[in-house]
This record gives sequence, structure tokens and C-alpha cells, in this order.
Amino acid sequence: MTGGFNCFFILLPLFLTSCGTLSDMQVKEQPDAVRKLACTEDLDEMVNGIVRQYQNKEKAAGLAIGIIRNNGEARTWGFGYTNSTNRYKIDGETLFALGSVSKGVTGEVVAGLVNKGQLRWDDKLSELLPKNTPLSEDAKNITLLQLATHTSGLPRQNMNKDMLESFLRYLYTGDNFYHELDSDSVVNDLSGFKRPEKREPQYSNLGYALLGYILKLKTGEDIQQLSYDFIFRSLKMNNTSFYATRLKDYPYRAIGHAGDQPKFIPRGEVVPDWHFSNNMVAAASLYSNVDDLLKYLRAHIDGSRNGDLNLAISATEKVYFQRNIEAANIAWVTDHINNQTITYQVGYIGGYSSYIGFDKKHQNAVVVLQNSFNWSNYIGHDLLLRMAMADDYRGKCH
Repeated sequence: MTGGFNCFFILLPLFLTSCGTLSDMQVKEQPDAVRKLACTEDLDEMVNGIVRQYQNKEKAAGLAIGIIRNNGEARTWGFGYTNSTNRYKIDGETLFALGSVSKGVTGEVVAGLVNKGQLRWDDKLSELLPKNTPLSEDAKNITLLQLATHTSGLPRQNMNKDMLESFLRYLYTGDNFYHELDSDSVVNDLSGFKRPEKREPQYSNLGYALLGYILKLKTGEDIQQLSYDFIFRSLKMNNTSFYATRLKDYPYRAIGHAGDQPKFIPRGEVVPDWHFSNNMVAAASLYSNVDDLLKYLRAHIDGSRNGDLNLAISATEKVYFQRNIEAANIAWVTDHINNQTITYQVGYIGGYSSYIGFDKKHQNAVVVLQNSFNWSNYIGHDLLLRMAMADDYRGKCH
């Protein structure tokens, strides 16, 4: 299988590059647009203009966008249809798969358990996993905080023959290739783990699958129940679940379409949904809509009535590895760009791309959900930066 593995490493970047971060940042200052927004407050023109430009370039099947401006009224926009067959119009209530945005919820659940004393950030895998788990010396010393901040050094996923075969199949079929991470065999490759010499964030689905494994092991509950008890119920996120088929609006969800990926399926064709049942649920299984995600983001910019949740949110927003672009928080990342600070998450799964982000200083928040897999997922950043710069410019309007 040497030749096969060479092929694997050639093809891998086609899909996996920047899987949990922005991979095509095209935001520019655009001073005329910023001045116009500052002086007219016309969000409709801003959103419609950005989406029109994006659609002309990327041919996305559909988008749902939500904005909170200066902690004011939540507003939503829908573009396109759920798919060409049923043609339900997309709006703020339309369900989308969120992919890695799931990790932010999981990170806050973990932070809540740490605050309650059920876990500690410096707990090591040697303490967290069953005693008979084969671990290398480096793997033994990976901490809970390192898993949550993507600083453990673990790779994006296990690199083996099964992953190779599943990934190659995905390129032609769109089928889920993370079955191994979803199973309890997720711990099998840790015996050979060697920590990279340079300690820096390295996005890892494997790390968050391990968090899913640890949560079930230490609490006896799955991530959906933990999230409902700690987050969804208090924020009234009634259309959000790690088990999407339980949601009443699931039959009317946005259907995923090929875009930049899968590589060998024509853009715009429907691709299979991805479903998980075990450890990857916590890493990538969440479904939600713009309306619910704006409630979630408002808790980040303005606080929640739940004091324990506020403490967990503060923990996840803290920067644990500082740098100007993609500074590492717990699941979230923070960019310092154009003299603004934006904290965000992105997700890519099956035929979907998602973005949620906020600007705490100006109390702005944005959600962008697509039912196409497009690496160019910069609309949310563009909206947040334009609003922030317009807020700073506002006093100069005449």
C-alpha cells in the first residue's frame, strides 16, 4: 500500500486544508462601503450586495444569514432553496448541518464541567482514558485543555489504510469517511503518537472525537443531553440538536450540495448526509438554524441569564495561544484584522459550510449557513468587519 499512501497524501489537501478555519479570506476594507453603512445603516443593501457578489463567483445552492447589530434586534435573510426538488425557500428557520461548529458547544460543555470540578483542564489522557488504553509517553501527557484548544499535536485524523480507502471513496461518492473516529477504536493509534517539536495549534478532529469519548466515559451522558441541560434549554434553542432526525423541521432541512468538494462530483449535485452515532457526534453532528444560532451568539456578546453558562463562555473565549490570525481559544479562534477583533468558528461537512462569529467590542454577531461545500466561507468575516469599521466611523457622518 505504499503507492496508495503516496496517493493519499497527494489528495488529502484537496479536502482537509483548513477544515476548521477560514481557508479563503478575501475581506478588504472597502472604505466606500463602510462609510455608506455607517451613514445609512442599510443592512439590506450590505447583505444583498455581498451575497450577490458571492453567488456570482461561487454558485452556492442557498444561504441563510443572520445579524445582530450593536446588540439590537436579530435580523435574518434567506437566499435560494433547500434543493431543486422540494424548493422550500431558505429562511431563518431552515435547518442546516453545522459540521465543526459543533465543537464550540462541546467546548462550552467541557468548560462547564471543569467549573463544577468534575474535570480539570490539566487532566491528562493517562488519567482520563481507561487504564488499559495503550498510550505512548507523549500521548499520556496530552491534557484536556490541549484537546479543547487543538494544541495537543494530534493530527486531523488517523492516518491508516481504512482512512485512505474511505477518503478516496468520498471523492467520488460524497460518503462519510470518518467512521473510524466515530467508533471506540479512536484510541487505537495513540500508542504510536509522537508530539511535534513545535507546539502550536493544529486542527484535530481526532482530538475532539477523544473529547466525545471522554465526556461519555466521565459523565455517563451523551453530548446532546449535556448540551440541552447546560445550553440549549436556557437559551431556548429549540431547533438545535446533535441528533437532527429528532427535530420536527428535519424533513424540511436544507439539502447538502457539492461545491469545491467532493472533488469529482459536479458542483450543484446533491450529496449524501453525514450521520454519526458515537464519538464524532460531539465533533461534527450538530444541526441548527440561523434563529437559534443568533440566540447562542447573543449570549456571547451580551451574557446569558445562566451564571454558570456565562463562566463557561468566558473560558472558551479566552485566548490560549496568541497570534494575530487564528489565535486559539477553546474551539473558537480569534483574528485581529483591520484593527478589529473577531472571534469565530467555521464548519464544513457533507454538502454544507457554516460560519458563526462575533465582535464583542461592538456587540455585533453574524451567522452564515450554506447548503453547498465551499471553502470560500468569508461572508461572515466580511460582514463583521464592515460593521465594526462602520461603527468606528459613525461619528464622522454629516
